[in-house]
Amino acid sequence: MTREDWTHGNAARLLENGDEFFPRVFDAIAQARQWVLLETFILEEDKVGLALSDALRECAARGVRTVLTIDGFGSPRLSGRFLARLTQAGVEVHVFDPGRSLFGQQLNLLRRMHRKLVVVDDTVAFVGGINFCADQLLDFGELAKQDYAVELRGPIVGRIRSFMQHTAGDTRVPQDIEAPPPAAGKAAVLFARRDNKASPDSIEKIYRQAIRTARARIVIANAYFFPGYRLFRDLCRAAARGVEVKLFLQGMPDMKSVRFATQLLYGHLLGAGVEVHEYCARPLHGKVAIVDDAWSTVGSSNLDPLSLTLNMEANVVIVSRAFNSQVARHLAALETECEIVQREKLSAWNRWPPLGSFIVFHVLRWVSRIGTWLPGRRQKLEVLPGRRQKLQVLAGSDGGARQPAPPLR
Repeated sequence: MTREDWTHGNAARLLENGDEFFPRVFDAIAQARQWVLLETFILEEDKVGLALSDALRECAARGVRTVLTIDGFGSPRLSGRFLARLTQAGVEVHVFDPGRSLFGQQLNLLRRMHRKLVVVDDTVAFVGGINFCADQLLDFGELAKQDYAVELRGPIVGRIRSFMQHTAGDTRVPQDIEAPPPAAGKAAVLFARRDNKASPDSIEKIYRQAIRTARARIVIANAYFFPGYRLFRDLCRAAARGVEVKLFLQGMPDMKSVRFATQLLYGHLLGAGVEVHEYCARPLHGKVAIVDDAWSTVGSSNLDPLSLTLNMEANVVIVSRAFNSQVARHLAALETECEIVQREKLSAWNRWPPLGSFIVFHVLRWVSRIGTWLPGRRQKLEVLPGRRQKLQVLAGSDGGARQPAPPLR
């Protein structure tokens, strides 16, 4: 990334779980005047999804350009009635790679639009790992996910809006918003996204650069941890040169097979001096990290083969001592609900030579690459009065639109 990719003068606020995230998003949507752009991997037809539907339909009814993009694999269960109410209200609904199912199982698992982004006007943007579903709320119970997002204000909002506007099929900007949003704070922010063409390893490179230059501490909280050899090696080398390296990983996994793969790395990590903490209160779904006292990242990208080599992801990197301190406080609270992994308590299976783990990773990475050869599609759903739903293909393999859409109002 170059200096030109960074924006300065931004304000950043960490949001924990849907309990903090959803009210802020819904309030921003209620105040929208020009447009709302929203991308999410999972949208469920539950109390959160229904509330979002109400908010978007009310927004579109006011004449605000309202665009919703969901992933075909992550959001396969939405009813025709739910989608029809959105599109009939004027909400533009895009489905990335709708795919097909066999005996109720989705077959399009090799490519996912995994981003979670919201932009309202050029006023505020939200980036993180929180999906629009009830299991992101604490009242969901013991399976409620622990997760994070960041609320951003300032010039970075225009950068994110421009990206989302392009993926929605519109590259034109109204004259009254050509100027970037005014400064709102002191944070420098980089909007980082990965895709299978222009930026296949951008997020991994950002992590590796921060890890290699760390002087005092590296703290990573990540739901699915099975990185490539180079990132793994950089973490171990950082610990070896005296940097405090802590990993917060799933101790109460939502997918046991993923945790099994992660545990194959424990022996080598602990041997290198990396602290591994398993979060056991609820499933950990967050993707956040801090390095030293100013660098932070929040986003949708896990550190596993899917996120690092296949999915379309989006993170923000924030250089701000104040925001870094916010994240550090949240991670310190997370540690109180963790169990630290002890080397002497590892099973023999989890102490096997690390070479085996790296072989497994590279096999998975090669398999994941198969998905980059498959065409992904974005579709626009249109419901015409008294007629059957019409599907129109809008975009190519990485979700970048190829046909113009009406300009944003």
